[in-house]
Amino acid sequence: MLRYLTAGESHGSALLAILEGCPANLALSEDDINRDLERRQQGYARGERMQIEQDKVEIVSGVRNGKTIGSPIGLRVPNKSTEFFNKPFTQLRPGHADLAGAIKYNQKDVRNILERASARETAAKVAIGAIAKKLMSEFKINTFSKVVQIAGETDENNWKKAIDKTREEGDTLGGIVEVQVTGLPIGLGSHVHWDRRLDGWIAQAVMAIPAVKGVEIGAGFAVSVTPGSQLHDELFFNKGKGFFRKSNNAGGIEGGITNGEPVVVRAAVKPIATLKKPLKSVDLSSKKATEAFVERSDVSAVEPAAVVAEAAVAFELAKAFLEKFGGDSLEDIIASFKAYQSRKS
Repeated sequence: MLRYLTAGESHGSALLAILEGCPANLALSEDDINRDLERRQQGYARGERMQIEQDKVEIVSGVRNGKTIGSPIGLRVPNKSTEFFNKPFTQLRPGHADLAGAIKYNQKDVRNILERASARETAAKVAIGAIAKKLMSEFKINTFSKVVQIAGETDENNWKKAIDKTREEGDTLGGIVEVQVTGLPIGLGSHVHWDRRLDGWIAQAVMAIPAVKGVEIGAGFAVSVTPGSQLHDELFFNKGKGFFRKSNNAGGIEGGITNGEPVVVRAAVKPIATLKKPLKSVDLSSKKATEAFVERSDVSAVEPAAVVAEAAVAFELAKAFLEKFGGDSLEDIIASFKAYQSRKS
């Protein structure tokens, strides 16, 4: 079973991740991971911190001589920006985990909630997702992501103008991102139990990304207003292609199982809750009215959220792939996958 844990705080010394269940003999380098870490740092709406951090992973276990060895893979991504770690604050920030987290964990210093709730943790998630993508690429399965819109603008030049205007106003913006995965076989996931449905895995993983407030697969919420005769993807067959569709409103998943079409996932990303012009709030300690605490932040998290969503979807699909074809080594998985492919005809 493929699973992972992350640890570390936003302004602590480093972010850590442990990946368990990756098969032996997969070629893996730090560069394979660093490419996606660099992509996560990019974006027109990024703030000051991304000018400080230069995310580079250190593989500390599970890889020897350029290949995985079957043991847990340990990863470390150092933080350069650690200057805020010991600075307490009590001015609650609406839209963040501050109030709920402080009450749940009986904390007087909101810093203890901010540090782990921060989206900085997604650097570790992206590192894990890069390994999942590398594994699936061995089977010609590829994962892509893109920004669909920011502030309702689908043209990049227009959303950049919106970002510039919003930055001047001290506000923040949300948007929509999309992930597509191509080359998937029919049969990942299962219909037999609710907790084995692949669309459930994907929705949970993407929804768990900080700032994501909605997830849809395929036609998504449009299914509620589309007649069935126009919505469902008709089936065709020929000897060259096997089974295929001429549309993909299902988003590559039917009954919780991949159907051979690309998996298509979209996520709605809310505006960042830390504003340069702070919202009205309450001080956790004094209970008096105050303005929300302000620490540097981006104008929008939409562009990096696309890369994070890509990692989240890739991990869930790799997990489903190994559940179906898994073995202790890459060679075992290749043999199992080749045997299964014969069912196409």
